[in-house]
Amino acid sequence: MSKPMQRQPLRHTLRALALVSGLLTAGSGLAAALDDEIPTQRPEVQAFIDEMASKHGFDRNELGAIFEQVRMKQKIIDAITRPAESKPWYQYRPIFVTETRINEGVKFWNENEADLKRAAEVYGVPPEIIVAIIGVETRYGRHKGSWRVLDSLSTLAFAYPRRAKFFRSELEQYLLLAREESLDPLAIKGSYAGAMGKAQFISSSYRHYAVDFDGDGKRDLWNNTTDAIGSVANYLKRHNWQPGEPVGSYAMVGSNRISRLLKAGIKPHTPVKEFRKQGVTALTPLPPEALAALIAFDKKVGRPDYWLGLNNFYTITRYNHSPLYAMAVYQLSQAISEERDG
Repeated sequence: MSKPMQRQPLRHTLRALALVSGLLTAGSGLAAALDDEIPTQRPEVQAFIDEMASKHGFDRNELGAIFEQVRMKQKIIDAITRPAESKPWYQYRPIFVTETRINEGVKFWNENEADLKRAAEVYGVPPEIIVAIIGVETRYGRHKGSWRVLDSLSTLAFAYPRRAKFFRSELEQYLLLAREESLDPLAIKGSYAGAMGKAQFISSSYRHYAVDFDGDGKRDLWNNTTDAIGSVANYLKRHNWQPGEPVGSYAMVGSNRISRLLKAGIKPHTPVKEFRKQGVTALTPLPPEALAALIAFDKKVGRPDYWLGLNNFYTITRYNHSPLYAMAVYQLSQAISEERDG
């Protein structure tokens, strides 16, 4: 028989509440301190400035003056810890695959038909995929982000230990990009994670995959839709998009023993014909020898929807590593194409 619960004295309860209140107040103080902090006060920022000077020839004083104007933001860290991709599929899909976004995609396609056709010819990527990516990323260029990229990258590089190494590298890439493209590093705005322009390229992607698709002598993903279209297509081609090949198919699963296949990940690993032997059947024809991955998409009730994703599905995830993102792009692309043809 368990001992009866003893009632705690009121003073103990009050003391506990005071402790919790103090912790919350301290947390708020930390957030406020981060927002008010001048990053050049951090030794790691000074070390970064020294590295940029020695490695890439930046002027230490000029770079220091730039970082004096940087403002680190707690809201940036808050945003990156709760991305849309953390939602289940049944909540994620309605954000991006909507009647409005479909109709806007048709309009964008019609207005940029010549550029999309040329991008398909040059890079082998279908117009609907390019349109859908720009539609998911920025509502066809209308929502390019309101954060100063230098604030975002500095905050994440020096105040977000979980991914500090990645964002420190992106900060390095951003300063190189600004110098190469003659941009004011304090003037450029983008997402909370530092993605930029109509195509939402991070700095390293901008440097390596952005193209001057209209031949005017500069790569402008903020204001030039032609460059954005060509850059998205070039990015996908460089990440192994296979022209004319399918993206994937809805699948019927006739076995409950599929956990091993799901755990194998989203990179294609097993031929379609082998999936069929294990009770997984594509509902649209897929090449039997093509490698595929089995992916589950949660519904609000009942069993998940299952899809077989092929190489081109995986290529879309190189733009954003979430299979939810790739599926939203694919389904939006199909809906736009059907609406336009219908």
